Amino acid sequence: MILPIVAYGAPVLRKVSEAIEADYTNLNKLLEDMWETMYSSNGVGLAAPQINKPIRLFVIDSVQIFENLDDEEKKIYTDGPGVKRVFINPQIVETGGNEWPYNEGCLSIPKIREDVMRPETVTLTYVDENFVAHTDTFTGITARVILHEYDHIEGKLFIDYLKPLKKKMLQSKLNDISKGKIRVDYKMSFAK
Repeated sequence: MILPIVAYGAPVLRKVSEAIEADYTNLNKLLEDMWETMYSSNGVGLAAPQINKPIRLFVIDSVQIFENLDDEEKKIYTDGPGVKRVFINPQIVETGGNEWPYNEGCLSIPKIREDVMRPETVTLTYVDENFVAHTDTFTGITARVILHEYDHIEGKLFIDYLKPLKKKMLQSKLNDISKGKIRVDYKMSFAK
């Protein structure tokens, strides 16, 4: 089932999310719905707060980004073909490498894209959909997508990285999004 994406301004997007247990109600159905919602809205990642669930869960598919890069961009932005994965209860162990800019957007903040500086690598611990524990390091575009989605479960948005003047210049667009004064080709829910 395709779920509505929560728009900028909803309190759930500013909450630090709670860890879940293996017996979380209807987890498999939730994951299925998250994948379907992400793909139907042309996203490459989706965090549970974006579908109004304040839990430490996100899904990513950076494979599709890699497939759309030209050969030169592949050398610059990534070290491989990307990953499709579920991250439950993730915790960042460390980040590393040089910070680099990339033009990011967000399904919860449609039609706004800005350059954001993020580190090249991220190492994190997490459990997968079967609650098997992992510690992995990711680089390039995949690391960026993970860091973006991880921010969501920490109550942070990509616009928080912008300089105050830039954010002030975007404020009227952000206000319009929070009031539902925006047209997108996917389902959204807006704060009342």
